[in-house]
Amino acid sequence: MAVGRTIISILGGLVVLAGCSAGKPDENTKSTDLIPAAVTTVQPASENEIISAAGTVRLRRETALGFTTGGQVASVSYEEGDRVKRGAMLAALDSSTVEADLNAARAERDRAEAEYGRIRELFKDGWVTKARLEQSDAAARAARARVKATGFASRTSQIHAPSNGIVLTRNIDAGQVVAPGTTALVLGETDKGFVLRVPMTDADASRVHVGMPARVLVSAVSDLPIQAVVSEKDGRADERTGTFEVSFLLPVDDRLRSGQLGMVEIEVSRRTASGFTIPANAIFGVRTGEGLVFVVDVKNRVKQRNVYLGKLNDESLEILDGLEEGDVIVTRGVEKLRDGDVIKPIRTAQ
Repeated sequence: MAVGRTIISILGGLVVLAGCSAGKPDENTKSTDLIPAAVTTVQPASENEIISAAGTVRLRRETALGFTTGGQVASVSYEEGDRVKRGAMLAALDSSTVEADLNAARAERDRAEAEYGRIRELFKDGWVTKARLEQSDAAARAARARVKATGFASRTSQIHAPSNGIVLTRNIDAGQVVAPGTTALVLGETDKGFVLRVPMTDADASRVHVGMPARVLVSAVSDLPIQAVVSEKDGRADERTGTFEVSFLLPVDDRLRSGQLGMVEIEVSRRTASGFTIPANAIFGVRTGEGLVFVVDVKNRVKQRNVYLGKLNDESLEILDGLEEGDVIVTRGVEKLRDGDVIKPIRTAQ
């Protein structure tokens, strides 16, 4: 009987010990259940930021060429894409009509000048009035002006290249009748170099100034960025798009062609001197101008906080209000968290 009572006492003690053990939390289990999350410390935004934009490579000067008089095209010497030298004859009109007009103008000038000479002698002798003399003088001056006009038309019945370049567009063919002022050819002047033309919003364009350095990537030319500089900026916005065109002058490279696509990066002053930037994936619950972040306290417990949003790019987001320097926020893993969760912080650089 003594042995039986001893066994019962031992079993009872084990039950009591098991019950006590089940009532206490397992500290090791808690530590392994912590949710890992990447965190970073909020730092003030830098004074500068990078603007990235896409554009098209163009020759810096693309000149439309045409005839100052109408007529039939006699010849066109070059095709689109051909390179030409300064002074080369690109196209010409049939000169027969132009020459006939010039000869007629010269004949009229000679007749009017002879008439004026005769009237002037008669006026000296008192045979004609002063009004008649002035009328003859005006007719002679008008005839001389017509000779100059038709002489100019004769000289410009041929189109010559104003500089070394590439024929970008050809709008005429031999035998075609063209009107005065019609664009016959468009010449890209290679002497002026290539530019990357980029449309920008008014906010971005206002922070870009002529002479600022930039980096341009033209994948058709090289995988490495090339150094460029802002050369021109439109004085007014495009009426259709509301954007301002900014030109970036590119270094000389025989591989550049008009029409190639490129990307530009230019460092400009930040629009707001205050505020912070945080990784874009730290934000959740986004609505107009606002969003939420998880702020981590000293006990590694997360708390939702409302923040006011500024400019967003592919990597970072500007925070206008809601955070302070030194706040620790969750940057990755926000989708796994709830307000009040305790995390295992993993430090990352912003």
